[in-house]
Amino acid sequence: MSARHEAVLVDGRRLLLLDDRGWSSSLRLAWVGEMPGDHSREDVPDIWTTTSVEDIEDTARMVVGPDEPFDGRSQEDMAADHWAHLTGVLRRHGVVADALELRGLPHDVVLSERLLARVGRDPGDVASR
Repeated sequence: MSARHEAVLVDGRRLLLLDDRGWSSSLRLAWVGEMPGDHSREDVPDIWTTTSVEDIEDTARMVVGPDEPFDGRSQEDMAADHWAHLTGVLRRHGVVADALELRGLPHDVVLSERLLARVGRDPGDVASR
């Protein structure tokens, strides 16, 4: 899955903050007892049957940052750099924002109709968070 991180301005404009994030998932099966010798593809669950909208929303929020610490950096260092980067992107678009205020804004996740259909949800059933 790919994720776009956008800022929605008061006037309704959307500014792209990040478009280089995403993730993948796979379904892992564990068999208890003997592994069936003759099973069809239909017997194996589809990953979409085990994926919830809430899981996707949580993962989307995580992958757009801040990133996990590396090279001796702390989580606080990573968060400060992340929010500073996003305020810099906004500044290049002529929008002045404070990193702490930006961090405190609501972080809604909007899933595409195609993705909602994959997880078996009607787009009208999902409330924005």
